[in-house]
Amino acid sequence: MGPRLLLASASPRRRVLLERAGLTFTVEPSEVDETPPPGLEVEEVAVALAERKADHIAAAHSGAPVSVLGADTVVSLGETLLGKPRDEVDARRMLEGLSGSRHRVVTGVCVIDCAAGGERRSAFERTWVTMRPIAPEEIEAYVAGGEWRGKAGGYAIQESADAFVLGIEEGGLDNVVGLPVDLTLRLLAEIEKGREGRAGRLPG
Repeated sequence: MGPRLLLASASPRRRVLLERAGLTFTVEPSEVDETPPPGLEVEEVAVALAERKADHIAAAHSGAPVSVLGADTVVSLGETLLGKPRDEVDARRMLEGLSGSRHRVVTGVCVIDCAAGGERRSAFERTWVTMRPIAPEEIEAYVAGGEWRGKAGGYAIQESADAFVLGIEEGGLDNVVGLPVDLTLRLLAEIEKGREGRAGRLPG
């Protein structure tokens, strides 16, 4: 049996994306402080938070034949980070700000090989999302529906908020949903290649 993959996230969206990619994994949510580190660019924040999540789970599996996948998605309007809304008032404020905007959605991804001498790989994907102006009554209906809960920026493009989106540029839709699949697969492949390289150097 090969090394296990642990997903350090409770996100059902990330779980579905990995399942669709044909990966076998176990969910082990990382309960860490998601406060953005100060003084970093938006892309660096996403990577730092992904690494924080992966590190938290990897620490409990040090030396084991396990790889840990951590991810974090942030939404940025200009240089202002929009995290997960605290309540309906916060969700309404975020949607009002995003209405008619072109904003960044960045997902950081970190993969850690917990085996002795293991490696880590981190990267990010950025997508520009353009939203049409959202009418006040649309915002009220969306907030009342509760889709904003647990979503960076207060919206879920894979659900009814796709009606607000005019288009995306650069990264893919999966990145906006919460996990850039191609990037994730590339990082996992790099970790696997490094593992195979170390195994090939072992004495016979």
